[in-house]
Amino acid sequence: MAAGVSVATASKALNDTGRMAPETRERVKRAAIELGFRPNAMARGLLSKRSFTIGLLTNDTYGRFTLPLMAGISEALVDHGVSVFLCTIEDDPALAKIHVDAMLDKQVDGIIASGKRIDRRLPVDLGHLAVPVVYAFTDGPDDSVRFVSDDAQGSREAVQWMVGLGRQSIVHVTGPTTFASVKVRADAYSEIIGAGAEILHGKWSEAWGHEAVAQLWGGDRPRPDGIFCGNDQIARGVVDALRERGVGVPGDVSVVGFDNWEIVAAATRPPLTSVDMNLKTLGKEAGLTVLAMAEGKSVEPGIRKLPCQLVVRQTCGGVEAG
Repeated sequence: MAAGVSVATASKALNDTGRMAPETRERVKRAAIELGFRPNAMARGLLSKRSFTIGLLTNDTYGRFTLPLMAGISEALVDHGVSVFLCTIEDDPALAKIHVDAMLDKQVDGIIASGKRIDRRLPVDLGHLAVPVVYAFTDGPDDSVRFVSDDAQGSREAVQWMVGLGRQSIVHVTGPTTFASVKVRADAYSEIIGAGAEILHGKWSEAWGHEAVAQLWGGDRPRPDGIFCGNDQIARGVVDALRERGVGVPGDVSVVGFDNWEIVAAATRPPLTSVDMNLKTLGKEAGLTVLAMAEGKSVEPGIRKLPCQLVVRQTCGGVEAG
């Protein structure tokens, strides 16, 4: 044996079991890497009664929210030898059941349920499965483990940033009232602005951003000098509409979006300041949590809110993120 230990000791070192000096365990692992040794996954599974796979179930077929989550899950679990098995189910209960059954047939160690909004459940009951289930960016049972972004904190940070820049008339242009995230973000905005709060509801679209600017610049009403948008698509429409009217961004009006969808934020002219929901980090936490549950560790149910981050670019002024 290249590490100078017995086969039994090498096996324990590679599987992080047994008692031995940390130096010995590290020497064995280093030798295994140098020799290109890879543990047999099937043998490991038979010994531990685990498949070393996690199922990720989502109705976010576009992948806007699920792909960053999956990147975080995979990054968190790869060092544990765990792979992620993704199934997209749209909003079809029959298809959802087929995929859940397939996951169980593959003997996944756990399932992470994800979605395209935080206030809707997937069209399948995951409450009584024989494997642990964690919910990330989707609704779940009251006794479940859920991970969501702290939209209220992110919204407050965005609005406070504009207030700190000296903006005195900040309007909130956001999505439909039927979304829980819309209410959370609007309430946080109102908390900072107070009596002067003005909220315009519409669709999650660039077209609505254009329409909102037409309303705000119509008639003899006072013009805002800051616009906090409910998502990046709305914000991009707002920025384009302001430019078409000859209104300077950020010279005359600061604009901040929400989601930090980089394909939209980076392509906006000028590049869009936005609130990042840190979905990759959320995925990492969800992945490590479902892994802990699969290993038999106790995890308290409840909602875990992870902080958002304001990514400052050029549409609001201030110091740009490096």
